[in-house]
Amino acid sequence: MISIWLIPGIIVTILIAATVKRVPSYEVFVEGSKEGIQIAISLLPFLLGMMVSIAIFQASGAMGAILSFFQPFMTAIGVPADILPLALIRPISGTAALSVTTELIKTHGPDSFIGQLASVMQGSTDTTLYIITVYFGAVGIKRMGDALKVGLLADLAGIIASVIIVIILFH
Repeated sequence: MISIWLIPGIIVTILIAATVKRVPSYEVFVEGSKEGIQIAISLLPFLLGMMVSIAIFQASGAMGAILSFFQPFMTAIGVPADILPLALIRPISGTAALSVTTELIKTHGPDSFIGQLASVMQGSTDTTLYIITVYFGAVGIKRMGDALKVGLLADLAGIIASVIIVIILFH
């Protein structure tokens, strides 16, 4: 019940506070919307570049080559190789990763080891390359090497932690 009323409650609280402070809330909202549209327009080139890069990566066969290279290692450590596409695509694209997760759950079932691992991995990692490309590009940051390293290390830690946690809790 709390979750149903939380957002409307926040909105009403903001409107009451604006009225008490005599802030023209509608005009401020419209100005914020204008700024949001400008930001969205400035992000479009970076989004387009990222989407084209992902499409080229997948169409080139690079994903298949990487999967076949790592498959023996994955099998040796007892982790299904079916999860590898999700681990590789998640730092690049959230939408593509969600598509991979959906397909894994549809194929193997939500209560299977792969389904549980895909779900935990989806929530334990982030779209590092997307974030760095779009948001750093939008604000004009040119040197992003350290952020990229830390972000990819955090993704790797999330992937490893998700495998360990799912093995401990569900396997």
